[in-house]
Formats: sequence, C-alpha cells, structure tokens
Amino acid sequence: MDSKAQQTDLEWISYPPNGWEEISGLDENYTPIRTYQVCQVMEPNQNNWLRTNWIEKGNAQRIFVELKFTLRDCNSLPGVVGTCKETFNLYYQETDSEVGRSLRENQYVKIDTIAADESFTQGDLGERKMKLNTEVRIIGPLTRRGFYLAFQDVGACIALVSVKVYYKKCWSIIENLATFPDTVTGSEFSSLVEVEGVCVNDAEEEADNSPKMHCSAEGEWLVPIGKCICKAGFHQKGDACEPCGRGFYKSSSQDLQCSRCPAHSFNDREGSWRCDCEDGYYRALSDPASVACTRPPSAPQNLVYNINQTTVSLEWSPPADTGGRNDVTYRVVCRRCGWEPEECVPCGLNVGYSPAQSGLVDTYVSIVDLLAHANYTFEVEAVNGVSDLSRTQRLFAAVSIATGQVIKEKVQQRSIQLSWQEPRQPNGVITEYEIKYYEKDQKDRVYSTVRSKSTSATVNNLKPSTAYVFQIRAFTEAGYGTYGPRLEITTKEEATGSIQSSTTHFFRFTCAFNYASFDSVSPLRSDPILCYLYIYIFIMVIYIYHVKFPGTKTYIDPETYEDPNRAVHQFAKELDASCIKIERVIGAGEFGEVCSGRLKLPGKRDVSVAIKTLKVGYTEKQRRDFLCEASIMGQFDHPNVVHLEGVVTRGKPVMIVIEYMENGSLDGFLRKHDGQFTVIQLVGMLRGIAAGMRYLSDMGYVHRDLAARNILVNSNLVCKVSDFGLSRVIDDDPEAVYTTTGGKIPVRWTAPEAIQYRKFTSASDVWSYGIVMWEVMSYGERPYWDMSNQDVIKAIDEGYRLPAPMDCPPGLHQLMLDCWQKDRAERPKFDQIVGILDKMIRNPNTLKTPLGTCTSPLLDQSTPDFTAFRSVGEWLEAIKMERYRDNFTAAGYSSLESVARMSIE
Repeated sequence: MDSKAQQTDLEWISYPPNGWEEISGLDENYTPIRTYQVCQVMEPNQNNWLRTNWIEKGNAQRIFVELKFTLRDCNSLPGVVGTCKETFNLYYQETDSEVGRSLRENQYVKIDTIAADESFTQGDLGERKMKLNTEVRIIGPLTRRGFYLAFQDVGACIALVSVKVYYKKCWSIIENLATFPDTVTGSEFSSLVEVEGVCVNDAEEEADNSPKMHCSAEGEWLVPIGKCICKAGFHQKGDACEPCGRGFYKSSSQDLQCSRCPAHSFNDREGSWRCDCEDGYYRALSDPASVACTRPPSAPQNLVYNINQTTVSLEWSPPADTGGRNDVTYRVVCRRCGWEPEECVPCGLNVGYSPAQSGLVDTYVSIVDLLAHANYTFEVEAVNGVSDLSRTQRLFAAVSIATGQVIKEKVQQRSIQLSWQEPRQPNGVITEYEIKYYEKDQKDRVYSTVRSKSTSATVNNLKPSTAYVFQIRAFTEAGYGTYGPRLEITTKEEATGSIQSSTTHFFRFTCAFNYASFDSVSPLRSDPILCYLYIYIFIMVIYIYHVKFPGTKTYIDPETYEDPNRAVHQFAKELDASCIKIERVIGAGEFGEVCSGRLKLPGKRDVSVAIKTLKVGYTEKQRRDFLCEASIMGQFDHPNVVHLEGVVTRGKPVMIVIEYMENGSLDGFLRKHDGQFTVIQLVGMLRGIAAGMRYLSDMGYVHRDLAARNILVNSNLVCKVSDFGLSRVIDDDPEAVYTTTGGKIPVRWTAPEAIQYRKFTSASDVWSYGIVMWEVMSYGERPYWDMSNQDVIKAIDEGYRLPAPMDCPPGLHQLMLDCWQKDRAERPKFDQIVGILDKMIRNPNTLKTPLGTCTSPLLDQSTPDFTAFRSVGEWLEAIKMERYRDNFTAAGYSSLESVARMSIE
C-alpha cells in the first residue's frame, strides 16, 4: 500500500471527528497527494486516533511500514507548555477480515513511539522549507489474513504526508538450471527460507545433490546448493537446455557439452544420446558412446611352427589391421585330418593348450598331447570386441603339420641332448639315425651330422648363446628316409665374470663423468673405491647445504602481479568443483556466504572444510579482491595459521576452500564458554596465536587486522590466525612500513602510529596482539567497552591503557602493557612473546608477579625457578596437568631439574 498513489479521498477512520483531518497537499515534487493533519496543541489530554483501511497481507510475514511526516517544534508555539507533544504512536491490529468502521483502542498492539529527527517552526513554513521526516518500522511475524494500522496523536502538531506498507521477497531466478520462484522472506531478521529448485525443461537433478537456495531476510538469494544438469542428448545454453544438433550427441547428463559423432558413426536427428555405426562397423556392448565404431581385425601374419614329439608350438605376428581397436586377442582351432581335406575333425578334449586356446594376448601357443604320426591343421584367428557382431567371413592364418618325429631336448652351454620316437611304419628295420644340424644365422648353411644307433643322441662342441637348427632321418636296408621337421634350439649363455669385476665396471662408470678434470697421476683415475668415497662426500655436502641450511621463505604480495589470476594459480591449488559438497550456510562474509561442506580428493579421505563463496553478480574487481586472500593464504604453512585447501576459479560459484575450524571465531567461542578455562589453557591459546604471528612476521608479512574475531579455533582448542583481507607485505628493512591511501581501520585494535599515519609494521601487529590478549583474558569482552572510536584515540594518546581483566594474572597484564608501548621500537618481538608465554606455561609462578617492561627477566632464557615446588607431580598439579604425571615419568622427567632443561619441542 502507498497512500501517495491514491489521488481521491483516502477515507480513513478518524476518531474523534475533530481530530485528524484529511486534506489535499503537494509532495516535495509538487505532486498532489492526500495527507492527514492534526494540531490540537492548545488543549490538554489529546487522544486522536487515525486508522487505515484493511490491508490484506498475502504471503507476507514481516511487514515494513514507512512513514513520511512533518512535525512542528513546540518551542515555536507560545502558551502550550505542558500540552504540546513532539511524538505520536503507531499501532496495528491483525484480523482475518474487515471489522467495519468502529475503532476500539484496546484491540490494537503498539509498534513504537515515533519522534521526528527534524522539526519545523512557523518561520520555516513561511520560507516553504519542508523538513520531512522518514521512519521505518517492522511488524511481524503476522499470522492472520490482514491488518489495520492506527496512528495516535497525544497533542502534537503533525502532518502525516504518506504511509507506505510493503514486504520483501526474493524474485524468481534461474540458477544452475533450476527455477526458484518468488519467495517471501522469513518472519525473523536472521531467518533463512530454504527453497527447493525445479529443474528447467530437459534437465534433471544431479545425483544426491538436489538444487536449493536460501532467501535472506533482505530479499536476496544466497549461495546455491546442488544443481540441475542437462539430460543426455541436451546441452546447456544460458539458463536452458538445448538439444544436440545433427551429427552431435551427448551420452550422459554428466557430460558438459555435446560432442561430434566419433569416427565411422553418424546420426540425422536432434537430441541424440549416441551415434549409429556405419555399415561394416560396430560398437561393442561395453564400448562407451564416445569411442569410434570399429570392425574385426584382419588375419594374423607370419604363422610358423615347431614340433617336439607330440607338442606343437605356434608363433605369429599381429594382424596388419586391428580394426581400430586395442583389445585384439587370439584363438586357435585344432583339427586332426586324414588324407583328404573333408576328413578333418575337431581335436577334442584330449588336446591341451598352453597358456590357453582362446583369449590369448601374446602371439604364441603350445598344443600338447597330440597323436604321433598324425596330420593336423591349426587355424589362428585374431578377434576383438566386435568380432562376434560381424556377419562377414572370418579371416585366419592356417598351417598343416605332420607329427612324424617330434623331438624333445636338454640344453646346456655347449651341448644339446635330443630324443625322439621311432616311426610307426618304417620301411624296413631301422639300423641307425642321422642328426643334421647347423647354425641358424649362418649364410652358407654349412651343416654337420651325428649318427646314433638308438632314439637319442647328444650333440657336443656347440657355441654358447647360439641358435641351431636340427633335423633327423632314419636308415634302413632300403636306404635313408626323408628328414623330419626342423627343430630350432638355442644353447645357454656363458657364465658371467666375478663380482669384483662387475663392481669395478660400476665404479668406472660412476666416475667416468669427471675423468677429464683429473690429471694422469690423480688417485681418482686408478682407485674406484676412492672415487666412490669422493662422490659420497660430495653428496653429503649438498645434503648439508640444502637440508641443514635451507633458504628462508619470503612472502610475495599478489598485488605485484600484473595478472591477479597468475598469482592465485601460482600460490593456490585449483580444485575440481565436483570434489566439493556444500552442506549448509554458516555465516556471511564480505563477498558472499560462508558454508561448511566436505572435500573429497581422488585417492584421499574426504575432509571437513569451510567454503567462502563469491556472491552472484560480482564485478571483476570484487573477484580479484576475493581471490587475493587465497593468493596470500596459499603461501603459508604453519600449524597456527589457517590452511588453504585450494580454490575454484573455473566454475560458479567462485570458491575459496580452507580447513574447517569447528569452534568458529575465538571471540564468540570465549563468550560462549565464559569462565570455563584455566589460566594455563588461556595462555596456551595465546601461545598458539603468537607462534602463528611469529611465523608471519618472519616471512616479512603484516596482518593489519589481528583481533579475536579473526582467530579461528578447532575442536582441539588450537588457535589459528585467519582473515588476510587487510594484510600487506613489508620489506626486509625492519623499519619499512606500508602506507595506505584510505580505507577503514579497526581503531580499537590498531597501534597509534597506524591510526595517525596509516603506517603498519610487525610492531603494530604486536600492539594488536596485546588487545587480543585482553580479549582472551576477558572472555571476549569488547575492548574499551562503549567508548566511541574518537574517545579511544584520544585516551590512548593521553597515555590511557586497558586495565587488567577480572582474574587476569599481573604477569599477563604486564605483557599486554609491554605490547602497548607508545614507541614501537620498545615493544617486544613475536619471538620474544612466544618465549615469555613458554616460561609462563613451564613455571606458572611467573604469572603472579609483574616483571616490568619488555626488558624484564621474562625474556631471559635461563632456567625457570622451581623452588616453589617439591616434585614434578606438584608442579603438574599447579598447572592443572596432573593427569600427565605417568607420561613425564615414562619419558624420564623424574626431577624438577630435568623438567627445567626441557625445551618447548
């Protein structure tokens, strides 16, 4: 409702009739409007009511009421002391329908008393200066169908210029291919309305990741969770899914884009999830749609055989054409034949194959248990994943073999022992056998012979590592028969030399690289052992130089990079968005929402992470500033600095993924657990923060926003420095500073020189650390309480410093005061602060007595005073760690002297 939009009478209810009066007027743009005025300031006890017409609220739960009005200053009205007012009251009444024109005061609920920021006098009206006031109030949550607004005047001179009543909603949006409808905001300021998205046409929900968004109380959509993806055959274009064109396909909703049909396939329709194979080409059932269509292979090549008694060994070469596949295997068909081809029959189950008859990967096979003196035909076929789908004639290599004399052998380096079976039907009585042999690689094929009276023989005087070919024939009264099939055998290798010889060769090899630099009389040229020792010493020198004295890592400011994307990709790991699962919104950041979720990297367990997201509609500058923090965090690696897991820059939303700190920010955690920790536990937290800051300082890095709100706490109470949005680099010069050109400064945590001159150093971080100490010891109390920033600046300049929090040991407060020295050169370094806190943990007595400035004995690294304790157990009890008594005893710390020598490590 907007009263300015109505040009005719509003006809609101006024009681009594002589109170509020409806009149016509002009707004600040001289547009005619209807207003209500009342000015019964001369008479006491005014009670003038004005009620709007009934307002139907629809789906709204929180209603905003904007009032524009003018109000006259009572001081400008003579003679009205005690009767004139400068406020009026705003009420509302919920109903399910109109209740008529009656007005009962007791049925209304007061919203607020409205006062004017600007009032006018009679002179102002004469000059036509309208001092218009605007006030907004919120009603809710509302539960009925509608409501009335009422205005009560108790004696003011006021003109109600306009009344606007509205509610907020998140407008419908398409995000991640899901439609989210107009959504009215929740009933509370902090409430988030979760909305389920509906996938657009031809899209479907991603598995176990349905699309959701949250509508905030301000009518803004927060970071999306889950998404929809285009179905198979469709690809994303803008906020819609379009079908793949002809000649393209998309086989799965998980694929991002349509792909062109693979080789030897096609389609002639839109929205295809696969392509059909051309004639003569096929796709196996296990083949994905993305592979090319293929065909069966050609026949194997160069089939050869060897016979050994009743065993035949076959070898071949791969086919010339594999059909476009890499899953070629081989299968063997064995047939035993008579004298005519049609007499061939399968070999049957009595024949064995090694390693197998089918599914062969290697190009060889042995067939055993054949019959002697029989004819066989062997066919070797190359097959692949589509061979069984093809209707074309199969291609194979074939060979026919007669197992007349199959030979077996015993092989040595210089001799081979052979044996064979006697033929079944010799042409007469066999009186001897002749063995012919020659070197396989000899060009002239000069052969030798050996004779034997039996069916065995040993051939001697052979060469080691040499291939020989043997053939045997029988001799009877009728003469010599034909030679049997060739048999190829390779003699064994000759034995190698001594170990000493091999070792010497090794040393000669390792020293060969530097022979040129040694003169002829150098012992390194003749003594391999000495050479080896020389190399060993050289390696040790390299190890000591690189491991014992590594270079110091230095922080690099990402703003020095001309291309910010190059900086983030140099220092931060790019993560695949599919590895990240957002589970819930846990807070809001400067650039967007902060969520918790899980990170699952390949080959690793999933871990809990916090995810900072960049809100929708970001500018390029916002994106650059957002990722700058990741470029900074990616350079740090310390147990007390929050760890960066990686970034997502190649998808939406843009994300920074860090380790998840279960207990959140330190200030909120302390306020939640007020008074629940021992002093030693609090000092332990402070020690962790100081250690993290020491690491950052050593890298030449200034934080500029060190505060308890920017310290995160994990489940083990480990405190880690975070939030590097304000941080800047400093030079190697310890007096170097960073000078800002503007921007907000957290005054209550910032050193005076940084406030006054905008100069930041590690010393200014030490000042901030002192404030953090005060926050920790006061369990999250606000520094300087309700003092204004200007009052804080003035008080510090005049020498004021925060007092010790309740129950804070004097030693800790003294350390705070040391951190707050006006001269930054007199403040302790973080390395000294860590040492002081370590002493306090080892010897709690140092907490009880203030020890002066930063030059106090606390900085002395000598042995702490244990005279106040009589035993290790008594000391552990004093620092609330008596449960570790057995651990100390088992580790050999049985006396206070041994404890005094214990380092922090």
